[in-house]
Amino acid sequence: MTFKTDKRKTYTVTQNAPALASYPHAHRAGDLLFLSGTSSRRHDNSHAGVEILEDGTIIKDISAQTYAVIENMKAILEEAGLDLSHLVDLTVFLVSMSDYKDFNIVYNTYFDANTGPARTTIGVAELPHPNLLIEIKGTAVFPKAPQTS
Repeated sequence: MTFKTDKRKTYTVTQNAPALASYPHAHRAGDLLFLSGTSSRRHDNSHAGVEILEDGTIIKDISAQTYAVIENMKAILEEAGLDLSHLVDLTVFLVSMSDYKDFNIVYNTYFDANTGPARTTIGVAELPHPNLLIEIKGTAVFPKAPQTS
């Protein structure tokens, strides 16, 4: 399968944390935009939703991480000229399914069942950093250009 040059493009958002390997934040193929797994990692490699106390105790907040992940995805979509309404599918990776309820509370402030993307949530043993509780990857669709006659 081949794509026209103007329909294949990668996107890297400079204000988001850079990828940890050689891949973009998103890749356009035809009318689809595939978002790489997105976390709450900040550009300085710290993580939203993580507090490290003086004694070394680490407090992780699934709500704050979920909010940061969706906001990071929003920035990627905006770089491509899209917004959250263009998402058609999400895969959510949760380190603990006990976070499912609190994750959904934040998720539901961004999406609803009538207009939001399809979604799969998977429990995983770990993510690329021990401070991460959640990662989300997604697929968005570019709107069709209006037909002219």
